[in-house]
Amino acid sequence: MIIIINVNSYNTPMAATFLHTMFGPGARARQASAGSRWSYARMEAGAGSADILTDREVEFISARDSFYMASVTEDGWPYVQHRGGPPGFLRRIAGNRIGFADYRGNRQYLSAANLDADDRVSLFLMDYPNRRRLKLIGHAQSSEDAGDIAALMVPDYVAEPERAFVIDVVGFDWNCPQHITPRFTEAEIRRGTEPLLDELAKLRARVEELEGLKG
Repeated sequence: MIIIINVNSYNTPMAATFLHTMFGPGARARQASAGSRWSYARMEAGAGSADILTDREVEFISARDSFYMASVTEDGWPYVQHRGGPPGFLRRIAGNRIGFADYRGNRQYLSAANLDADDRVSLFLMDYPNRRRLKLIGHAQSSEDAGDIAALMVPDYVAEPERAFVIDVVGFDWNCPQHITPRFTEAEIRRGTEPLLDELAKLRARVEELEGLKG
């Protein structure tokens, strides 16, 4: 399965359209009571058709090996699903459009069915080691066309793709690192400890050499 996300390419300030789209009357009223409304109002004033993805967002997206995607059920319930794969399985297609191949799972097809009724999605991307997170909102569509799927597949990844998802990104927002606990994958831990393990191997070899001289 491939999911493609497309973001319109109009020149607007980062996060302005995201905030303008997500803030409702209730949120704005609470911001006014808390004293933060004036600063968010200034940001919203620059909203356009979309927040334009820059190299910073594209590089962050292409480095991820997982993300969470929220959609809306036909009864209006929010639904969140995890998507994972090799780094780069979610990537920019062109402009503000991103996408990924969706591989076979438990065959519940909740996200695919939700998009048939409501194409709005929200993506949450985490970088735990560096305590960074990126939120994206957009309009998504799925395709079961073999060409669309093949265009988004990751070479040598052993999994069976079912469809492609394409997402037109409407807005994005970076969050502060507050309250993010650093976490590391096995590969990240291996890279970080390799110099120590190499040094330990050398020390052990030297000890064995000295022990042999004693004998």
